[in-house]
Order: sequence, then C-alpha cells, then structure tokens
Amino acid sequence: MSGDVTGGAVWPEGVARHALDTVDSTNAYAISLAPGLTGPAWVIAGEQTAGRGRRGRVWTSPRGNFYGSLIFRPEGTADRAALRSFIAALALYDACSELTGLPQAFSLKWPNDVLLNGGKLAGILLESSSAGAGVSHLVIGIGVNLIGAPPVEAVEAGAVPPVSLLGETGCRVPPEQFLTHLAAGFARWEAVFANEGFTPIREAWLSRAARLGEVIRARTGRIERRGIFETIDAGGALILNIDGRREVIPAAEVFF
Repeated sequence: MSGDVTGGAVWPEGVARHALDTVDSTNAYAISLAPGLTGPAWVIAGEQTAGRGRRGRVWTSPRGNFYGSLIFRPEGTADRAALRSFIAALALYDACSELTGLPQAFSLKWPNDVLLNGGKLAGILLESSSAGAGVSHLVIGIGVNLIGAPPVEAVEAGAVPPVSLLGETGCRVPPEQFLTHLAAGFARWEAVFANEGFTPIREAWLSRAARLGEVIRARTGRIERRGIFETIDAGGALILNIDGRREVIPAAEVFF
C-alpha cells in the first residue's frame, strides 16, 4: 500500500480540538487549558520547539510528524488514571491499523511505545496534577513518526531503533487525519474502560503485545532484570518470570 491515505473516522462528541502551528510543547499547552476545562480536549501542533519524552528526554519534532496531547479530568484514583497509557496505546494501534490496513505490522511495547515492524513508531507520556487521592487533570502526550524518525545514533544504546510510518509502509498520513482516528479510538476504549473496567483493556493490550512469552530486560535505575515477559497484572505492572520466580515490576524501561 502506498501514496496518500484516505479514510473516514468520526470525531467524538463533546471533545474539543485545538490546532496550533507552533508550540513549545503540546503537553504544556494542554496543561494551560486545565483551569477552564469543561470536557476533554485534544491539542495538536505542526511543530514543537521544546517537546519532551519520558524522563525529561528531548523529543525531536520535525514538521509532518504527529504531536498531540489529550487533557481531561479523570474519575477515580491516580493509579486508575495511569491505566490510560494502555488505552492510549490501543487507540494508537487502531489508528495505525485503520490508516494503513496493516494491523499485523504493529505491536505494543510495555509500558508505552508502539512498534512498527519491530522499530519504535510512537511514544506516550502521561502527566497529571493530583487532587487528594485522585487526579484533577490528566494529560496524555503522544508523538508519532509519521514521515521521519530520529537517526539510530540519537537513541540510547540498546533501545529499539526509531522508524517512520512513511518509511516502513509508504503511507503518507496528514497529522490532522491521524488525530481524528486517534481521538475516535481513544473515545471507544475509554468507554470500554468506564463500563467494564481494566480487564478488557488488559486483554486487548496483551493480544497486541510485543515479545510476550520471550526473554526481555527490564531496567529500573541501575538495576536490570532479565526474564520471560509473562503478562501484565491488573494494575498494568510487568510480570517477569525469572528462573521460575514471578516478579512484579511496576515501572521500568524495557529492552529486547
């Protein structure tokens, strides 16, 4: 499949959309909307001048790629709010599959990346503000390499090499069109989460998981564990089987 991609998706009702040409960070702009928030809102920008990834890493932001953030007021605890990273991953998977017609080419890497042909296509960054035991607002930042990817030498040694949608599939998807599919997908999975809880989200995520049942490495600070990726638990934590012993890892960076 090649050339420009077309395809329909319905923008979710009651969700605002803010389209910007240039912004420092879509997450930062989304956070600025919090005081006047009346419902969920997506922010998309053609270019970011200070994009960031996990652990404060710089996220390179050439025009033509996707830079977007969703902000909303989630119900429940901070732990429940954090499960939205899995919803975002499923929405990304759906958007990519729908727009390329190549679902088998995509997979989900714990905790928050989307892979295309084994390379890193997209990343997710959650930021929140607490309110007692809950969260006053949650921001989900998403970057997708639609037309270009950073050079391999720009990423950490041993990390999954970055790839682009255009380079791997020949599909050219405008960021605005990608946002419509992404927003529709997130709304669908959020409705499942609200009505049925995390169980169907977990099952759907595991069915798309990269390296499930294989040996992976999980690094937390200076500690690295190596074991079989067995599953994720009801809280989204990674379960590794290390020499027959199951170990629960709530947060880590995963290497293959």
